Amino acid sequence: MKKIFIDGKAGTTGLRIEERLSARDDVEILSLPEELRKDPVARKKMLNEADFVFLCLPDVAAKEAVAMIENPETVVIDASTAHRTNDDWAYGFPELSKSLEEKILSSKRIAVPGCHASGFIALIYPLIEEGVLSKDSLLTVHSLTGYSGGGKKMIADYEGENRNPLLDAPRQYALSQTHKHLPEMTKITSLKTAPVFSPIVGDFYSGMEVSVPLFGSQIQGGVGLNGIKEIYQKRYQNGLVSYREADEDGFLSAGALTGKDRMEISVYGNDERILLVARYDNLGKGASGAAVECLNLKLGCAKEKSLVL
Repeated sequence: MKKIFIDGKAGTTGLRIEERLSARDDVEILSLPEELRKDPVARKKMLNEADFVFLCLPDVAAKEAVAMIENPETVVIDASTAHRTNDDWAYGFPELSKSLEEKILSSKRIAVPGCHASGFIALIYPLIEEGVLSKDSLLTVHSLTGYSGGGKKMIADYEGENRNPLLDAPRQYALSQTHKHLPEMTKITSLKTAPVFSPIVGDFYSGMEVSVPLFGSQIQGGVGLNGIKEIYQKRYQNGLVSYREADEDGFLSAGALTGKDRMEISVYGNDERILLVARYDNLGKGASGAAVECLNLKLGCAKEKSLVL
C-alpha cells in the first residue's frame, strides 16, 4: 500500500483529492493534526515518509515543500503554478501525446496543468502538432469559470451573507493580460505569442468552459471544420478527454460537467468561422481530477480509478 501525503489538503483542490482517494484500499493517506499543519518539522517528516506527495499550495510554499524532500523515491504531484514550465518536471496531461505520458511514467516530479490552461492546451496542442495551426498564430481565448477557482476567499465572498451585489453578474478579470496561466499556455502549445486571455468568473460554484475562436484563414493544409473534428476524435479516445458535440437548445453551460473529472471537446461554426470549446470542472480535470489521474498512471492502474466520469 502506497503512502500519500496531501500538503495543503484544507484547500478546495486538496479536499477533492482526499475525497477521491479516501475509499481506496491501495493507498494510505497520511495526516497531520491541525496544530501541526504548517509546522515545518512535521511537514518535512511527512513529505519524506510519503511515497506520493500532492502539493496543493501557493507557488512559494510549493517550492519550499519540494526543497524539503530528501527521499529520492518520493513522487511529487504539484497542483500549483510553480513548476508547470520547468523542463525538469513532467507536464501532467497524458492525453496530449504519448511522449508526455511516457515522461509522467518515468518522472518523480509532475506538474498538474492549470484550470484555464487545461482547456486551451487541449484545444490548441493537437492542431499545432498536426501542422493545422501555425506556431505564429495570434489567438484569443475566453474562459468562463465557477468561483471555487478563486479559492477560499472567493468562495467566502460569493457565499457570505452580506455579499457584494456586483457578484450577481459575471465578472471579467486578469485585465492586465499577465495571468499566471499564460506562460504555461504558450510553452506547452509551442506558440510564439501568448494568446489574448479573457477569463470570466460567474455566480456558480464549479465548472468551466474555454472557447477559442478561429478564422478559417488561420487553418493550414486545407483542413476545414470537419478535419478539425477528426483530429480531436482521433486524439482523445480514452474517456477522460473525449470529443462530444452537444448543446442545450442552442446554449452551452459552463456547469455541464460540475462534479466530474472528465473533459469534453467540441467544434462549432463553419469553415469560415470556427469555435473550439472545452468543457470540464475547474476542480476536476482542471485540478484534482488531473492530479489523481497522474497518480493512477504512476501506480499502473486504470486512469479513471476513483474518478467521477
